[in-house]
Amino acid sequence: MKKIGLIVLIIGLAITLFTGFKYITREKVVDIGDIQISRDKTNTVSWSPLIGVGVMVVGAGIFLFGQKSKS
Repeated sequence: MKKIGLIVLIIGLAITLFTGFKYITREKVVDIGDIQISRDKTNTVSWSPLIGVGVMVVGAGIFLFGQKSKS
């Protein structure tokens, strides 16, 4: 459980530091026979850093209060 807690904690830290990303899609504007006009459109996906803080709290709880694994 400690390893899982640590992994969740690191994921929460990454979510907090990187609050979104952008990606580009190509959409067709005009299509007249052999003539095609398209444009690149930038799309953004973003989230609140508070989500990352919440995931870090859950990961810390699992890390601190989780059962010790039998190795």
